[in-house]
Amino acid sequence: MTLPMVVPAQGLPPRIRIHEVGARDGLQNEKTTVPTETKAEFIHRLAAAGLTTVEATSFVHPKWVPQLADAEALFPLLQDIDGVHLPVLVPNDRGLDRALALGARRVAVFASVTESFAKANLNRTVAESLAVFEPVVARAKDAGAHVRGYLSMCFGDPWEGAVPVHQVVSVAKSLMDMGCDELSLGDTIGVATPGHVQALLAELNEEGVATNTIGVHFHDTYGQALANTLAALQHGVTTVDASAGGLGGCPFAKSATGNLATEDLVWMLEGLGIETGVDLGLLTDTSRWMAERLGRPSPSRTVRALTPQAEDQEQ
Repeated sequence: MTLPMVVPAQGLPPRIRIHEVGARDGLQNEKTTVPTETKAEFIHRLAAAGLTTVEATSFVHPKWVPQLADAEALFPLLQDIDGVHLPVLVPNDRGLDRALALGARRVAVFASVTESFAKANLNRTVAESLAVFEPVVARAKDAGAHVRGYLSMCFGDPWEGAVPVHQVVSVAKSLMDMGCDELSLGDTIGVATPGHVQALLAELNEEGVATNTIGVHFHDTYGQALANTLAALQHGVTTVDASAGGLGGCPFAKSATGNLATEDLVWMLEGLGIETGVDLGLLTDTSRWMAERLGRPSPSRTVRALTPQAEDQEQ
């Protein structure tokens, strides 16, 4: 299989943890229901490819995300996966109860930094949403769970336009003050650029949010996801969210295209000599496998580039 030439760049972390979101964020918008067994095999394949964090599902009410209505059936099918974190999204106390009952030990809450998106996505104001999350985070921590705080619309909002950096920092600090172990900064509509990314990270640091508690989650709407990721790495970020095959987007942000494809990220990191522990060949095979089950080609550029070679080898 073709791999990039390794030419390290100075000032970058030696190793990155990829937070794989394909099985949750990637599949949640699919109109055709993906069978539970297919989801389970997808997650097993992602783990076998070397991903050490694979977000499994969401314990949200089925009315809001029908594709993930099988969380109770899916999660027990993953218990034979060793050495891999399987975080789940929990929107409220009820979702946390369901997750903890099945043995989940990594959970995430999902907050908006803008009022418009909070209203559209959560049907609450930002302050009301944070008030709901506070007891959820506290109870999760009391149960010994690791808690991630997602922040959406960190760089731009389809209704409000550009989002001031201080507005993002305020919500980020609220989540950290609640007890979140890490944050994921989401570019939900894909409008971030590298300078904006570094400015936000710098202000978060100035306000006491450490770089080692921050992950980044970029969408590729304007083709900036990898450039923005590199800017974050240059700042010292070592956790990057990505979705196998570039699956997913945001159901509440109509202009958003898919997440950063994990294969595209791994290709760049391989070329930079940054360790991920991921086997690009196995990962690409997994995304091709899932694309076949979804009935359409993978949007990942790397999957597309490597697929003809894989097909030639099979013939």
